Amino acid sequence: MSMMIDKALIEAENATRRPDLAQDYEALGARLARRGVDIEALTTRAMGFGVAVPSWGTGTGGTRFARFPGEGEPRGIMDKLDDCGVIHQLTAATPRVSLHIPWDKADPSDLRAKAEELGLGFDAMNSNTFQDQPDQAHSYKFGSLSHTDAATRQQAIAHNLECIEIGQQIGAKALTVWIGDGSNFPGQTSLSWQFDRYLESMKAIYAGLPDDWRIFSEHKIYEPAFYSTVVQDWGTSLMTAQELGPKAQCLVDLGHHAPNVNIEMIVSRLIRAGKLGGFHFNDSKYGDDDLDSGTIDPFRLFLVFNELVELEDTPGLDLAHMIDQSHNVTDPIESLMISACEIQRAFVQALLVDRVALEGYRQENDALMAAATLREAFRTDVEPILAMARLRAGAALDPVSAYRASGYRAKVAAERPRTAAGGGGIV
Repeated sequence: MSMMIDKALIEAENATRRPDLAQDYEALGARLARRGVDIEALTTRAMGFGVAVPSWGTGTGGTRFARFPGEGEPRGIMDKLDDCGVIHQLTAATPRVSLHIPWDKADPSDLRAKAEELGLGFDAMNSNTFQDQPDQAHSYKFGSLSHTDAATRQQAIAHNLECIEIGQQIGAKALTVWIGDGSNFPGQTSLSWQFDRYLESMKAIYAGLPDDWRIFSEHKIYEPAFYSTVVQDWGTSLMTAQELGPKAQCLVDLGHHAPNVNIEMIVSRLIRAGKLGGFHFNDSKYGDDDLDSGTIDPFRLFLVFNELVELEDTPGLDLAHMIDQSHNVTDPIESLMISACEIQRAFVQALLVDRVALEGYRQENDALMAAATLREAFRTDVEPILAMARLRAGAALDPVSAYRASGYRAKVAAERPRTAAGGGGIV
C-alpha cells in the first residue's frame, strides 16, 4: 500500500489559504494586465511544467566526511517511490522519477505497478560506474569507461546496456552517463588516450540504444578526480555528443562548473548546436555543493530559464529537467518540494520577460534598459500563479505546511528501521 497523504487534509489546509490566494491572484492579474500579460495563460504554462525527482534524493545525503541519516530513511526503491509520490501529490510539479542502477534495481513489472499506483512515470536512467558493487569482477578505482584494462571497460559498458534494458521495461527513454574517471596526479594517465578509450566505450553503449532513446553525456569539472577529469566541461561533452551521433546530447548540471562560469551562455551554445538534452538542477556556493535549487543564486536560475524560454521554439528542442541534490541537514522531501517550486518559479518569471522590448533595447545597444527588462520579470512575485496552479491540480497551496500537518515523516519512521550513521559519501 502507498503512503499517500489524505486528500481531505490537503483540502482542509487549502481552505484556510484560498481567500488570501484569490485576492493575491486578482491583484497580480491586474498588475500583469497593465503590462499586456494574461495571468491565466501563465497559470496554464505553470501547470504544464514538470521536473523529475531523483530517487536517491529522497535519502539523506552527506559529505566526504560523514553522513547523518534522518528518521524514516527509505529502505529501497519502493519506499523512495512512496516519497516521490508524496512530493508530486503536494506540488503537482514532479510527475517523473529518475532511477539509479544498481541502487534502484528491482523487478521492472513491480516498478511499473508501483509508479502507476502513485501516478508517476519514469525519467532518464542513471548508470553507476563510480562505485564498486559487491558482485563485480573488476574495480573502478582507476576508471570505468576509460580504464586502461579492456575487461573493466567492457564491464562498465555492459552495466550501461543493462540500464537501457531495465529502462525499456519501465517506459524510460534516455540514459544519463556520468563517470568519475580522471586522474589525481600529472602523468598518471594519458589525457588523450584516456579520452579515446572513453569515446570507444560510449560508442558501444550508443550502439545499444533503441531508436527512440537518447543518451546524455554529463560533464563535471572535478571530483572524485582532482587533477584531470575525462569529461570535465561542456566542450568535451559536446565533442562526445557530436562524435556519437544524433541520439547523443549533453546534460548540464548547474553545480558541475568552475565558479563564475556563465552557465546560461553554455545553454545557449548547446541549443544552437542541437545538443542540449537537459538539466540537473541544484545550487552551489563553492563547487558541486548540490544545495537546494534557488537557495544561493536564484537570479542565475532565472537567467538559465531566460535562455530556455527565448529559444523554446527551436526545432527539435526536447529537454529533460531533473533535480539532483544532496540533502544533508533538511528533510529530503521538504527540500525536493521547495526546489521543484523554485524551478517552476524561475520558468514562470522567464515567461514574463517582455521579449519585444528586450530585443528593441538590444538593437539600440541600450545595455541598462535591457538588463532592467530582465530584472522587472525576475522581481515579479509570481507565487500566486504557482499556488493557483497547484490548487487547480489538486495539490497543496503550501506543500511544506501540508506535509508537516500530515505527520508523514513520523508515520514512515515507525515503519522504516533507523539506519546507522555512515561514513563519507555525497549520496
